[in-house]
Amino acid sequence: MIGRTCRSFVFAGVLALVPASAGAGAGPPPVALTAAPARVLLVGSARTTVRVRNSGTKRVAVDVSRAGFALGLRGRPRIVWSGGARSAAGWLTLQPAHLTIGPRSTVSLAVAAKLPRGAEPGDHDALVLLATRPVASGRVGVRLRLGLVVVVRAPGPIVRRLGMSAPRVARRRPATMLELMVANHGNVTESLRGVRAVLSKDHHQVAAASAASRDLRPRTRGILTFRYRRPLHGRMMVNVVIPADGGRKRLQRTYRIRL
Repeated sequence: MIGRTCRSFVFAGVLALVPASAGAGAGPPPVALTAAPARVLLVGSARTTVRVRNSGTKRVAVDVSRAGFALGLRGRPRIVWSGGARSAAGWLTLQPAHLTIGPRSTVSLAVAAKLPRGAEPGDHDALVLLATRPVASGRVGVRLRLGLVVVVRAPGPIVRRLGMSAPRVARRRPATMLELMVANHGNVTESLRGVRAVLSKDHHQVAAASAASRDLRPRTRGILTFRYRRPLHGRMMVNVVIPADGGRKRLQRTYRIRL
């Protein structure tokens, strides 16, 4: 299972921690992995260094591997071992392939990308997996798997284009919930932050809500959810605004809806 935060998987360009077993206790954990930066962007064939830290109390061995990943309609990340249409997993070289990290220590991991000929312009991504295992001198009671998202941007024209469909009612009681499908028709990952849906009737605002932030990978769709604290009924107008971000223009649509 992968945790969510599409940066480090514990997935904000993705931290995914997967405990195999865990013991209760008030003291510091035996193993606690973090990676910095939590999300890596490589432009073209490039190289960078990631600092992997074990802030726990036990020495740990870490196996390093690569995979593709996908985001579900609601933003939940998952590993895709077969890669995918825009996977950069096959472009990455990771050194070293195995790490041994002492308690409260940090080591370096080199991440390099080599673009193939004819790489399609835009963002291609992969997951660097860091999986702990026992070391000979002492068993590790908790196994972790951390996923680091690496985005490789191939040179060429950058396309930023979002589309949306009319929101639908997902729930009316005890609170009203609307769901909005957003499509990324561009070739770069879009960060959707501060998306609002304002309900109005007879030109008067009735209620407003914001969706949780999420990333939307190129040529994929995702659902944004808006929760209003009370039941709402009748015919209304809903104005949806996706704020401008980076090179992306502000997107605004108004729909008629019956609650």
